[in-house]
Amino acid sequence: MKKTKVIYWISTTLIFLFQGLMPALTSQTEMAKEGIAHLGYPAYFGVALTFFKVLGSLILIIPQVPKTLKEWAYAGFVFDFIFAALSLYAVDGMNPEVFFPFVVMAVLFISYRSFHQLQKQ
Repeated sequence: MKKTKVIYWISTTLIFLFQGLMPALTSQTEMAKEGIAHLGYPAYFGVALTFFKVLGSLILIIPQVPKTLKEWAYAGFVFDFIFAALSLYAVDGMNPEVFFPFVVMAVLFISYRSFHQLQKQ
């Protein structure tokens, strides 16, 4: 059980850092705004995306949040990663950047699996 807890907290903290803290700190930078524009999305989409990423990462990291909300947050991040990869592919074609969302999604799956293992114990 201790090993599962460690895996859960490491993977969930990584998701929190990548999807919560980093977007919160960098979403209003010129680079972030240019990235959203480069993909063809309006500026307000970046603001909304940042809001939901921060909210979802908080839901995952706070232990008192109900399991149902955590499930929705995990699902939302899966959709986010899939559509991020599709957007990158549609605009820039096949390149290494297209695979990065799937790397982070693998960390999310580790968090999800360990979360459910902890729920069974």
